[in-house]
Amino acid sequence: MKAKALSWMGTRTEEFEVTSRFFRETMGLETVLEEPGFAVYHLPSGDAVEVFGTDDTDHAHFDTGPVVGFLVDDVEEARADLEAAGIEFMGPVHRSDDGGSWSHFRGPDGNVYELTGERL
Repeated sequence: MKAKALSWMGTRTEEFEVTSRFFRETMGLETVLEEPGFAVYHLPSGDAVEVFGTDDTDHAHFDTGPVVGFLVDDVEEARADLEAAGIEFMGPVHRSDDGGSWSHFRGPDGNVYELTGERL
């Protein structure tokens, strides 16, 4: 397994509005989607920043701060390599309609991280 880049960052926060405004206005990120409790922003590179409010129970495991996604060629293969090294994953490999895939794991430091596959 070899990580190629950091390509995604997500954060679950009690300060959803303030955090969203920070990424949109202060950091100048492009707004892709904003709805109550969920927002997606893009950097010029196309990498994504997602903000989740505390009502989002799908991301309750984001309990250690922001989660970064490591871009890999094959999420399932990279996951198998990390599992063989004793890394614990949280749930299955997820897939999106655009061909992307991701899987969350807890690193040896106790923080949550993600393996991210390229979207088509």
